[in-house]
Amino acid sequence: MENGIVTAKKAPYTAQQIAQWFINRSILDAESNKGELLSNMKLQKLLYYAQGCFLALKGAPLFGEEILAWEHGPVVQEIYRKYKKNLFIDSFEDVKIDRDISSVLEEAYEIFGQFSAWKLRDMTHSETPWLKTEQSEAIPPALISEYFKVKYLKYDNK
Repeated sequence: MENGIVTAKKAPYTAQQIAQWFINRSILDAESNKGELLSNMKLQKLLYYAQGCFLALKGAPLFGEEILAWEHGPVVQEIYRKYKKNLFIDSFEDVKIDRDISSVLEEAYEIFGQFSAWKLRDMTHSETPWLKTEQSEAIPPALISEYFKVKYLKYDNK
């Protein structure tokens, strides 16, 4: 364990699997006129917020890929590259996510998915993990976890 983060435990999913869950969820919302398709920027921020929530709740990473501090906020480089040519991402693919983890993703989507990509970008720019990480460097999972525990979980430290 390093700074409260279980490092030996393998992340249960890849960033692509989690990204696909968010893409599928946004497609369902768009089809029912309850939302819109995701842009790459918004997808990046949802991945960051999902990872942060999971780290804070479970003490372990949701996915193993690094989140980098880029100019426009946190980014999973592999996912950025895959979707960088898409204005909106509309490629539905089946992905199997455990029910417990799906509930964390659903909550992250409900809380953070309501905001525009640029609003999420601005939010991340005011948050400690992005602010304390040199541009283009990996944001330490322990820093993300601690920030999310204090900022979003608001748990009782007694």
